[in-house]
Amino acid sequence: MENLNTSNSNLKYDDLRHAVETIDREIETLELLKNSFDEKLSEALDLLQNTKGRVIVTGMGKSGHIARKMAATFASTGTVSFFVHPAEASHGDLGMISEDDVIIAISYSGESRELSDILMYAKRRNIPLIAITRNPESALGKNSSLVLKLPDNGEACPLGLAPTSSTTATIVLGDVLAVDLMERRGFSATDFRQRHPGGKLGSILCRVADIMHKGNEMPLLNENAIMQDALLVMSEKMLGCVGVIDGNGCLTGIITDGDLRRWMSPNLITEKVVNVMTKNPKVITPEALIVDAVNVMNNTGRGITNLFVVQDKKPVGVIHIHDCLKAGVA
Repeated sequence: MENLNTSNSNLKYDDLRHAVETIDREIETLELLKNSFDEKLSEALDLLQNTKGRVIVTGMGKSGHIARKMAATFASTGTVSFFVHPAEASHGDLGMISEDDVIIAISYSGESRELSDILMYAKRRNIPLIAITRNPESALGKNSSLVLKLPDNGEACPLGLAPTSSTTATIVLGDVLAVDLMERRGFSATDFRQRHPGGKLGSILCRVADIMHKGNEMPLLNENAIMQDALLVMSEKMLGCVGVIDGNGCLTGIITDGDLRRWMSPNLITEKVVNVMTKNPKVITPEALIVDAVNVMNNTGRGITNLFVVQDKKPVGVIHIHDCLKAGVA
């Protein structure tokens, strides 16, 4: 039993050692990539930014998987893009590529035979083609408009064969291009949300204006009102609060269920709302993200469940924590 335990310990040590070695090798490759960038990166970005058409990304095998991811990242961050499989391109999908497009072709060796038809098609139609390869002197490199060179640092695989370090570098290079294009275009969170309306990303990037109660749905009273009026409005609007406004329509306070409990007395219904309300309540703007509204509600000491939405100090809406829950944020 003692020998078995010793053997298990050695295996665990080897597992950890190999894990660290793999990560170190890939980090080393990324460092080489980082230090290799030159004016060709800007030239490639110019082509991608200024294209009148789409960005077509292609590659075979593992490069094809990365090309799909690259195209998806471009598409979700403001660059119209899609993946074309090189084998399918040879059987009709070349017709998906127009003279206004830019092609990104990925091949670590630069000698993927499946890319040849796309290369020739691009040549005949003067379609700009950006090669991503470690070998600028390869068939892909020589037949491209420009080359973004990958580090020639071998693979993290112990056999030096399975694409590991090279694929990591290629994915990172794709992210570099996508992020640089976002920066050039001034791509905003609003733009991002429009491309991600579903799922958690979509809900996180929703704005307060998208879910707020507005118009007649807002529970509002003038400062001259009494608490009897406030109770009626709270019951009618069913949001658990009343906003108090002055003669200019500016929000000056809020009355919540908590205020009612703190002020509970036989004379409550005849009190003026200005005597009961919480002055200078927490507010938010319509343009704010719902996640920001949740943070305001949760970070006020005892926590609150309502926020009035204001513009120029005047209420334009109100949100409840339940609205944020329904939106999938809280």
